[in-house]
Amino acid sequence: MAASLKEIEPKARVLTAEERAQPAEALLESLHSSISDIEAAWAREIGDRVAAFYCGETPAYATEDVFAKARHLSR
Repeated sequence: MAASLKEIEPKARVLTAEERAQPAEALLESLHSSISDIEAAWAREIGDRVAAFYCGETPAYATEDVFAKARHLSR
């Protein structure tokens, strides 16, 4: 059974700084790998959107029109 943060935190606080750093570094590393997965997914999505634009599958709008509509909707 996994321990909860409420159980782990008080035990971790009595450790030395070096001992606390080890699991902290491991947890941060696990976040970085998740972030890398997310960044890779966004890179694929961006590539797909750019390809769709250049193939004419996605419409383009003039910047002025977009901002004019946004101003209109925000009133």
